[in-house]
Amino acid sequence: MELALPLDKMTVSDKFKILEEIWDSLKRTPKDIPVPAWHADVLKARELRVQEGTSVYGDWGEAKRRIRKRTR
Repeated sequence: MELALPLDKMTVSDKFKILEEIWDSLKRTPKDIPVPAWHADVLKARELRVQEGTSVYGDWGEAKRRIRKRTR
């Protein structure tokens, strides 16, 4: 399927809305998303850093709010 979006005419906010729609669609079928083998190693290393307290992660909803605020 070929799809052409008018990216040059879209606002940054509109582009983020489309990205979120695509992401929501992908989340509904996670098993269909190919994952490279090295990705599991990266995730394990990150999880270990969080457990050790050397790395922390923020709330995704809050991150999206900050991004939206900056792009409006």
